[in-house]
Amino acid sequence: MTIFNFNDNEALGKVASVDTATVIVEVNDAEQLKRLQVNRLAVLQSSKPGQHLIGVINQVTRKKLIVSPIDENDEEQYSEQNLCKVSLIGSLIDADGTKRNVFRRTLESVPEIDANCFALEGEKLTSFMRVISHAEADGNSLTLGKYTLDENAVAYLNGNKFFQRHAFIGGSTGAGKSWATARIIEQVAELKNSNAIVFDLHGEYSPLKGDGISHYKVAGPGDIDAKRTLADGAIYLPYWLLSYEALVSLFVDRSDQNAPNQAMLMAREVNVAKTNYLTAGGYKDILDNFTIDSPVPFDLTKLLQSLNDINVEQVPGARAGTTKAGEFNGKLSRMISRLENKISDRRLGFLFQGGDDVLKFDWLNRLADALLGCNDEKGNGGVKIINFSEVPSDVLPLIVSLVARLAFSVQQWTPSDTRHPVAIFCDEAHLYIPNRNTAATDDISIQIFERIAKEGRKYGVSLVVITQRPSEVNKTILSQCSNFVAMRLTNSDDQAVIKKLLPDSLGGFSDILPTLDTGEALVVGDASLLPSRIRIDEPINKPDSGTIDFWKEWQGEVTKGRLGTAVDNWRKQSIQ
Repeated sequence: MTIFNFNDNEALGKVASVDTATVIVEVNDAEQLKRLQVNRLAVLQSSKPGQHLIGVINQVTRKKLIVSPIDENDEEQYSEQNLCKVSLIGSLIDADGTKRNVFRRTLESVPEIDANCFALEGEKLTSFMRVISHAEADGNSLTLGKYTLDENAVAYLNGNKFFQRHAFIGGSTGAGKSWATARIIEQVAELKNSNAIVFDLHGEYSPLKGDGISHYKVAGPGDIDAKRTLADGAIYLPYWLLSYEALVSLFVDRSDQNAPNQAMLMAREVNVAKTNYLTAGGYKDILDNFTIDSPVPFDLTKLLQSLNDINVEQVPGARAGTTKAGEFNGKLSRMISRLENKISDRRLGFLFQGGDDVLKFDWLNRLADALLGCNDEKGNGGVKIINFSEVPSDVLPLIVSLVARLAFSVQQWTPSDTRHPVAIFCDEAHLYIPNRNTAATDDISIQIFERIAKEGRKYGVSLVVITQRPSEVNKTILSQCSNFVAMRLTNSDDQAVIKKLLPDSLGGFSDILPTLDTGEALVVGDASLLPSRIRIDEPINKPDSGTIDFWKEWQGEVTKGRLGTAVDNWRKQSIQ
């Protein structure tokens, strides 16, 4: 039985104008006009039997029209024209084979002039929302919460399409984007063989628990002193995992007049160091095919010694028995000094102070198992939350993109018949995928994430871009996202970015962004049959968003010694 059995006397009005997916409806009854609300749904008669068209009300207007008097002595008369602008978003088909009431996001027809338009409300709205929910609850469903239009209807997303086409989650501080993200992460973790990596820049998602969730932390000075290992949740990302471009950006000062020579010698000596490692280990099959970007360990101490030797090299002079400065004598001093400073910097211990263990050939295998493995008998969860809170901000883009590159490369080099998809949740994306690059490390990070955004689908890698400032995130990456969970955005630049990414027919729908309540989201995209306003359900374990009740705290007690502890931790570069 069809859910839309309207009578003609229930019509709001009749279609007066049709322009592709936009329809103007003339409403004759002023009382009917008062019932209409922007962003509510409307139903229009289709030119095809057995179909109804679904639209979103974008605008409601009342115009006064001047009626010219018949006699010049008569006064001007006025009449009113009530108009309703509707953007068509899909079709409800009464019967499709054995299926009844099938909603499709296609427009196989448009309404005819004078076709009836009806408000979708009450029991018919609830029935329609159930159709939407049923269509999406097909075993691939991902629930976010309840529809604001009808709180009895569960808002489902298609889990396949959400991750296949990349996704965006955004909202101003305090809008609830961390809750929305946590809600999705918890459902991903419940899947038997889930595989996801969460870039947690501030330790915000540390409260998330469950059998399907593992927590890791990029090793800080305290972890290194305590000799915590990968089994303890401490991640080391050794320097030899960096690409050649990343090594150069880390060690070579571009403003140095000798920078080209330094970069050239760095390439040569790193290649030699990797060759020596493979030769000593007897890895002939790799030795014949590796490149400078291949993830092969090498001894940084020996590399530094080689560079020092070149920097002080003396060569035979023109006269017998004399010497002169070599070609690169003194030209590597700044690079060597920079390299030595980086190696001794305790904050970068995860790169340079991992010990002999990270120089073992199987280290990369163990790291890949930890970051890209699924649920296993050892208790490792399929969702890996990586805490980057102790990574210095100046190298943060480089280190985050290193993990992303690791995941993408493993997927790329996995045979297609054994490839297992992985999703990367990029929290605070504006910090390492900026719209305007200000440093060489930004360039490298942007290139890696742009490649994942463009090619990731082929290799089973999905991005979920999470940010409070979409206007500061790389536009190429945002343009590749086909699903949007947009929460309250108060900045006009951020609103403009989202509006540009939405379909033209839904441009007006985004006007509600600054008025959304905390925990409400505008959900649009391939994963959602219906562009919807949704109230997000609370996650089981709430993330630590760091929101503090100032007024309440100022009235309470203060912990003694807190400032001394902070200064001590600052000096030790470790929070105890």
